[in-house]
Order: sequence, then C-alpha cells, then structure tokens
Amino acid sequence: MRQFTTFSVVIRIIIWIFLLVGGAFISISYDLQHFLTLFKSLAFHIFTLSLGVIILRFAFRASAKGGRELAKNGREGKLPRLETNRLVTSGIYQCTRHPMLFGLMFLPLGFALILGSPTFISIIAPIEALFILIMILTLEEQEAIKKFGDDYLQYKKQTPLLPKSYKCWKELFAK
Repeated sequence: MRQFTTFSVVIRIIIWIFLLVGGAFISISYDLQHFLTLFKSLAFHIFTLSLGVIILRFAFRASAKGGRELAKNGREGKLPRLETNRLVTSGIYQCTRHPMLFGLMFLPLGFALILGSPTFISIIAPIEALFILIMILTLEEQEAIKKFGDDYLQYKKQTPLLPKSYKCWKELFAK
C-alpha cells in the first residue's frame, strides 16, 4: 500500500483546519455579540471580501511557487506526498528558506477578511500568523537541521527567513 503522506504532515493539516475553523467560530460568535453593526455592514463586507481575495491569491502564489520548486528539485525516489529528501537552495529558495509556509502565514488574515469578522481580522488572524511563524522557527527549522545537518545550517546562514530585497518579494508573489 502506498503511503500518501506522513503522520507529521497530517497533524499539521489538522492544526491548520482547527485554527481556521476554530478562529472563525470564536470570532463570529464574539462579533455577533459585540460588533453587530459592523458585522452587518455591507460596505465593510465588500471591502474586506475584496482585500481577502487579494491576500489569499498572494498567499497561494507564494505557497505554490515553493511547492513547485520542492516537487521539482526536492525529491529523489519514492516518497510520501509533501515530503522531500533533498535540500533545495535554488529558485525562490535562494530568497527565503520557507516560501510555502511564509505564504501560508497570510492564510488566516485572508480567510478572516473574506468572512468579514472584525475580531478574526484584528485579533485571531495575527495570533494565528504568529503561531505559524513560531511553528516555522521551531518545528520546520529543527526538522530541516535533523534531515539535512550541516548543509542546512550553512544554507540557513546564507539565506534569510524572510525575503530581504524587493526582487525577492516580487519573485515570491509573482505568477
């Protein structure tokens, strides 16, 4: 039987779903009690929906760009889905160490804007983005060090966590 992905990846996907659905539920419940006027405002929802769609497009572009690079250069042999066994330092990975996850940091904000939830936009989404950043700095970095050793430590010294130049930002979010 072919394994589609690892347990670690499945757990992370479940955490993502829990964050988005839980954040939406808590936020909308709170908004209905405290921000009913704003939550019912059509103008507010049109504005946040438009902005949310734009942010999600950029988030998915960055994630897709990183994913394509990993699929092309990060796999050798048969591996479970979403796994790599080669360190990728080319393409967008020359600009940032975790472009997929960096893009996905914007997912809670985009989702919150589409829902038009003031509490999700202003409180929950920033907390979730911070949580994602902490996951990158702890889990992802440690797994990469464990998997690739000194090669990753050298790459980490040369490549920033976040893009530093306009050119890199542009490449990260380009089609």
